[in-house]
Amino acid sequence: MTTMTMEMKNLQQPDDVLRFEKGELATVSVGGVTVARAVFEPGWRWSTHIGAGMGETLCNVPHLGYVESGRLAIEMADGSRIEMGPGDTAVVPAGHDAWTVGAAPCVFLEFPPPTVP
Repeated sequence: MTTMTMEMKNLQQPDDVLRFEKGELATVSVGGVTVARAVFEPGWRWSTHIGAGMGETLCNVPHLGYVESGRLAIEMADGSRIEMGPGDTAVVPAGHDAWTVGAAPCVFLEFPPPTVP
């Protein structure tokens, strides 16, 4: 039997912070799982502020996330789109673009995406 111990960290004091134009991503690892908090400033768009530097137009990473504040639009390659607001949780497959909607920053909490069998 494996014994698990309690572990706690705070995203206000992250293990790592990645800063990029119009945003940042703070992460903590607890119990072998990484949890992230992204802050996307007004005007941020994945394809412009992250993807362009990698020569990509779509994010190829799946996400499981929760919007704490602000608004975030997500559009898939096929044109389907959702707009998330405070309290919304979504699974977003690879192959999408995303951008901040409105004049307030979007705070997005991300958890490990579910595994696909």
